[in-house]
Amino acid sequence: MKESILDGFRLTAAERGLTVYGIRVERKNGESVTHFWRSSDPVNLYSAAKTFTSLAVGMCAEDGRFALTDRVLDFFPEYREIAAPGSEDITLRDLLHMASGKPHFWFGELDAQKPERDWAELFFRVPVEKKPGTAFFYSNACCYMLGRAVEKVTGNNVRDFLVPRLFTPLGIENPQWHTDPRGHTLCATQLFLTLDEFSRLGRLLLHNGIREDKRLISEEYLKKMSWDTIKSGWDGCSEPECLAGYGYQVWLCTAPGSFRADGKYGQFSILLPEREAVVTITAHEEKRPYSLIRAVLREIAPRL
Repeated sequence: MKESILDGFRLTAAERGLTVYGIRVERKNGESVTHFWRSSDPVNLYSAAKTFTSLAVGMCAEDGRFALTDRVLDFFPEYREIAAPGSEDITLRDLLHMASGKPHFWFGELDAQKPERDWAELFFRVPVEKKPGTAFFYSNACCYMLGRAVEKVTGNNVRDFLVPRLFTPLGIENPQWHTDPRGHTLCATQLFLTLDEFSRLGRLLLHNGIREDKRLISEEYLKKMSWDTIKSGWDGCSEPECLAGYGYQVWLCTAPGSFRADGKYGQFSILLPEREAVVTITAHEEKRPYSLIRAVLREIAPRL
């Protein structure tokens, strides 16, 4: 693959003043091109961490530790008495779809209690305002609770569970992933990786869950990640890349068949299955992060 494949993207970034740290384009046959605008330091992936959490969920489902139809509250009998009515209906699949029926990014007015209380307790106390599974509301709490379910059935927080199952096989040594005050992985954010490390997530998805002839995650789950989706967006949202749909902690892109891990300020791993390629970006673009996606789809994808 020639580095000239990045010419259009680099020109767009320069003309529009987009703050990109690095980009890697990789084909399924192993060809790749990488360009950096600054040193390749670990960066906060923000919500792109959610896709890693989704893989932990898929591994537990494949192991038979739980099913996606299982109800979340059943993993937390200690909070059954205090859970808001309707909480008993929320399934793991609802959490994957950001459709818990609790429309809060974390825990709403209970956020002030985060330093002292178990965050799972706070989640269950939040009122259910819509029928679980019916309405998308982007929430860190949904992803966090997926991690807590993984922890309940494995005995390890998500970061520690994924070290031997995912991070080590991908060559990612001792990843930094922040926890809440009680040591539970945040899951929704605060995972720090370099561009090269982040790109290994997309490479794994591109190869249908296989790394160096070893299957790390089931192909069936990976297919569901981008096929079993819910209508995304919110009142007043006009960004096409936020309206294309949401799967299992991944966003669908406007280009048919494409989807992405998506983190604040432009941390993207964009899967282009029809072109057998993946594009990974790290950035700090506060105002126009989706311009990076459009530049990939317009300037890079047609040349693959």
